[in-house]
Formats: sequence, structure tokens, C-alpha cells
Amino acid sequence: MNSANDARTVITLINCMDEMSLYNEIDPTRLPEHVAIIMDGNGRWAKARGLQRHEGHVEGVTSVRKITEAASQVGVKYLTLYTFSTENWNRPKEEVDALMNLVVIAIERETADLIKNNVRLNMIGDFSRMPAFAYERLNKCIADTSHCTGLTLILAISYSSRWEITEATRKIAEKVERGLLKPQEITPETISENLATAAYPDPDLLIRTGGDFRVSNFLLWQLAYAEIYVTPTFWPDFKKEDFYRAIIQYQSRERRFGLTGEQIQENK
Repeated sequence: MNSANDARTVITLINCMDEMSLYNEIDPTRLPEHVAIIMDGNGRWAKARGLQRHEGHVEGVTSVRKITEAASQVGVKYLTLYTFSTENWNRPKEEVDALMNLVVIAIERETADLIKNNVRLNMIGDFSRMPAFAYERLNKCIADTSHCTGLTLILAISYSSRWEITEATRKIAEKVERGLLKPQEITPETISENLATAAYPDPDLLIRTGGDFRVSNFLLWQLAYAEIYVTPTFWPDFKKEDFYRAIIQYQSRERRFGLTGEQIQENK
């Protein structure tokens, strides 16, 4: 017997037991419908191991696969991943090119499994800034999964909330200018209907890995009443049990939406 292999087998079994233990603690009647994740810490994960930054991004793809599987298995309906921000275009060209290629190759490689697991792919963002090859190939993957009816996986790519809100404001202003809408008719619902996320419910839970306590220009309008879960764990180390732990933490909170705890209890 190989003692090293035996040790790895034992560790794998323990991890699987931990996953199932946490999975079984989740109340299936109180799931967040929509989970959004800021996948932070790839670069710091690589640096801590003496690796190049792009190697952290490569490892982060494994976490994307595992967390998508976990979200689908537990019954979450929508999962939005902050994949590439508009600010990321300002990073060194080599890193940007590597990231774009990695995203496309990873999604193409995972498309068959997405279909197998009934996961529908979509994306939101400023596509005018994306390389044509990335946009076209990702759209092919979106088309290939369009018949799926389970989890909807949304990639926020070349995305920023300020860009999104600016675009929504322009759309609304154009409708007012054309006489299709009166200024006094503009409501919060009007703004939501003109955002890139108009087809989806607002996130119930925001997860941020890497330990930073900020939302980084991500879904600013939509996160108004989301529960926020921050973990110091870098994204490449974020596993299924970490996701389940975030769901359990979410379920332990009382969502009041501006009401008092007493009012929430009265309305139950």
C-alpha cells in the first residue's frame, strides 16, 4: 500500500463527510433564490505560493465548477459570478489577455457538464469592450445551454454597476425624450426594468471571498437588501463546504427589509 495515497484517500473521505454534514444542515424551504459572488483572492493565493498571478486564475476555475455544482445541487435558482470588471481592463495587457482566454476556454470545456446538470448560462456586461472571439464563443455556449431549466449561471463580465446604472439612465431618458414615459412615472421598478439584470430577481445573498469588506462596483442597485457574507478564504480555496456554510449563515439571519422584528413575526 502507498501511505501517501492512503492519506489522500482519508482526507478526501473526511472532506466528503464534512460536505454532507453541512449540506444536511441546510433548510431546503429557506434557500436564497439568487446568490451573487465576488470571487476575490486569485492573485494573492498565487503570490502566497510563489506562483504567477495567472496560475491563481487557473486554479480559481476549479472553484467555479465546484460552486456551480453546489448551487445547483442545493436548489439555488440563480448564481451570478463577478468574473471580470470594467476596471479589470486597466490591468497589464498580458493578464487581461490571459483572463479572457481562460474564461472562454473554461466555459467551453464546461458546457457539456452544464447541459448534463441542466444549468443555463448567461452573461451581463459591457460587451462592446470584449474581444470579438470571446463574445462570439461565449454566446455559442449560451445558445447551447438555452434549453436548460435548472440553475441559471450568470457571468458578470466586462461589468460594473456604475456602467449599468448609467446605461439604464440613458435608456429611461430616451423614453422620456420620445414621449413614451413621463418623468413623474419613473419608479424604482422603472430603473430595475432597464438594468442588465432585468430578467432576474435581486440577489438574496452576496458572498465575497478574500476578506475585503466592499462591494467593488458590483450590483449596487440590486444588493440593496441582500445579506452579505465575507470570508477570508481566497477564491481558489473556496470549496463546496464553504458555500454550504454561507447558506447556513444566511438562513440564521432575520431579513427585515426595513421592518422591525416584531412586524416580521406578525406577518408570518
